[in-house]
Amino acid sequence: MRYSRTCRRRLCAGIAALGIFAAPLGAGTALAVGPPAPGPYTAAAVAAQDDFPELTPAVAERLDKAIQDVMKEAGVPGVTVGLSAPGKGTYIRSFGVADKDTGQPMRPDLYMRIGSETKTFTVTALLELVDQGKVSIDDPISRYVDGVPNGEKITLRNLASMRSGLFNYSADEGFYKAFTSNPDRVFTPRQLLDFAFKHPVQFQPGAEFDYCNTNLILLGLVVEKVSGTPLHEFIQKNVLDPAGLDHTVFPTDAAIPDPHAHGYTIQTASGQVEDSTNWNPSWAWAAGAMISNLQDLRTWARVVATGTLLTPETQAERLKVYPTAIPGAGYGLGIFNIQGWIGHNGSLPGYESLTIYLPESRATLVVLLNTDTQHDGNEPSTLFGQAITRIVTPDHVFDIPVTPAAPSSPSPSGN
Repeated sequence: MRYSRTCRRRLCAGIAALGIFAAPLGAGTALAVGPPAPGPYTAAAVAAQDDFPELTPAVAERLDKAIQDVMKEAGVPGVTVGLSAPGKGTYIRSFGVADKDTGQPMRPDLYMRIGSETKTFTVTALLELVDQGKVSIDDPISRYVDGVPNGEKITLRNLASMRSGLFNYSADEGFYKAFTSNPDRVFTPRQLLDFAFKHPVQFQPGAEFDYCNTNLILLGLVVEKVSGTPLHEFIQKNVLDPAGLDHTVFPTDAAIPDPHAHGYTIQTASGQVEDSTNWNPSWAWAAGAMISNLQDLRTWARVVATGTLLTPETQAERLKVYPTAIPGAGYGLGIFNIQGWIGHNGSLPGYESLTIYLPESRATLVVLLNTDTQHDGNEPSTLFGQAITRIVTPDHVFDIPVTPAAPSSPSPSGN
């Protein structure tokens, strides 16, 4: 199968990052500490929460319109949104269709692929091992995985904070040809690393920020080696079960539980829209393979942002974010802080997600949709997050501005 130059750029951009910052982020060595986990309800905290509006029918009507406007503008088939804050009410809505062939409506209970939100689970697993004294976040990756370029200098912290300097395997031309020519193909973690390690390191560890799926494949291997347990089993027992996430899955094949929404993508060799629901997510593994639903992600938003499964000391390390080129945005250990909202997004062919938590209001926002097709260079999940937060938290608008990439080189758009 032959690929045009334009098609190759689209494919590489669409699968390069599995979902996070759509724009390249700048370097910076100073640490900015993200908002702490909610503690005692101080007067300031109560006042901040009071700034969050009651989710009255009038507010719900504004949200309905904003969400439907984004759907129409970005051509999104279906979306589910969950928004809530203690004492302010709950807004849960689904719009559009989950299956374009049958017209099945989108529903809040449907399973969806969540892409890079998987990173929050993988890093939580790693940090649990830190709390158990089995690893140090500043250990070199060479202690656990052989053959990593610059491995004696790259620490687990560098990997989790996207500052390793390793090449992103999903931006490799050979990888995207292998994946898009056969979306059912099963990739092993070592095969994914081979695509990355044939490239030179991009910079020295800690010198810059570069969102890179290779980092998470390595961290998944660390969890497996130290625990002696397959990653999916460790996450099930030590993350999903303790958090009470009964509708979240780390798949070991291409199956997606029922009931589920169908996913639609143009990240194909032809550039035509295809149903990618049953594409094998092994290529994303620890960086982006997981599946969940609205109910579980609303719980996870709070758990991951407040550190329920970790010691306070380890959670504080997680929430230390490196500043980026985007004002008000930074990235910590497998988690971001954008204008005060803490969490992660995700994108892989056919699906996008956004799960974030605002500590000062104890507010939770989850967005799930069944396309990853960008609109004017923007991730649709970002457009939904922006539209919703403009209404409920105008002082904390979730936004990831697009920085145009040079035409000759694709820019990460998500995973």
